[in-house]
Amino acid sequence: MSDISQQLVDQIADARDTGGRLAILGHNSKQGFRGQSAGERFSTCDHHGIIDYEPGDLVLTARSGTPLVEIEALLADHGQCLGFEPPRFQPLRFSATDPANLEEPLIQGLGTLGGVVASGVSGPRRPWVGAVRDFVLGVSMVNGLAQRLHFGGQLIKNVAGFDVPRLMSGSMGSLGLMLDISVRVLPIRPVDLTLQLEMSLAAAMKKMIELQRQPLPLSGLVYHQGILSVRLSGTEQGVASAESIIGGDHLVDGAQWWNGLRDHRWDYFLQPEPLWRLSLAAATPLPGFYKADADDDWLIDWGGAQRWYRGDVCSEQLHDYVAEHGGHMSCFRGPMADQELRLGDRNLLPLHQQIKTAFDPPNVFDGSRAKVA
Repeated sequence: MSDISQQLVDQIADARDTGGRLAILGHNSKQGFRGQSAGERFSTCDHHGIIDYEPGDLVLTARSGTPLVEIEALLADHGQCLGFEPPRFQPLRFSATDPANLEEPLIQGLGTLGGVVASGVSGPRRPWVGAVRDFVLGVSMVNGLAQRLHFGGQLIKNVAGFDVPRLMSGSMGSLGLMLDISVRVLPIRPVDLTLQLEMSLAAAMKKMIELQRQPLPLSGLVYHQGILSVRLSGTEQGVASAESIIGGDHLVDGAQWWNGLRDHRWDYFLQPEPLWRLSLAAATPLPGFYKADADDDWLIDWGGAQRWYRGDVCSEQLHDYVAEHGGHMSCFRGPMADQELRLGDRNLLPLHQQIKTAFDPPNVFDGSRAKVA
């Protein structure tokens, strides 16, 4: 164990013995995401570096505090990537006296590998390649008793059992401190092309379902402000064939456009009002309170499965809509992000609490921002 690793373990042991509470943070790029963390700041930034990477094995192992940009640069040099496109959030700062006054972003880094796994948030490519949890192969961690544990490994096929590496995805540091993480990586597709079609939201919802029923090389499907954007990724022949079927206009500099969506740099995300995230089956109809003149309030991603909303509709109406269709909902950012409004998983709360107790009996790690399921 390195000196830095031992220092982290010692800090956890001190908190265990003194009844302290720790909030694990890397670059703090998830500031405001799922509310505010509680407890003493516990940084992983000094615990960084690539441990093992063999491009031919499609597996990378790194320390949890390793910057995401460093990992992605190394992978790009070998024609590979993190397939689930983890967002590289930049924390925002609002005026203390006027919440509507957005000041300059707080540039504190663009996230760490540990933050990527702990947040469990995936980018636009997620429906076609899988979520963060599908790429985590192994984790070395420290639990609330200051015990170092190891789960999984560096093999894509591993022994069946209690899948702790996947469980860490979305845990927001509530179960323990991740030290080292092994993730599966993917080759970069030879060709990327983005097509855009102008249409209403109602028409776009039908079109997205239609496209996903066809054998097309889709890697992004999002609707916003009257435009349906379709990203195709694959061989030159496959992309050209799909383009002839879909039609539409070419988007110039599509990579930058998709990165803006992935990293939440669009103006849509940079507002002080509450931002609601709805997770539903892609074919779920639009809500009864939807009005055609309010399309700008919605941003539909993941081919209809991830829906962002900013508008005048109250949380109770959103709550009823999501509950009716068996989905999940949360205030992703905003003054209500501290409240537990995620639907469809409340029955799992006892199980969540049992898992939390198993990994962290002394309740050392802040669990206020963890998802329930």
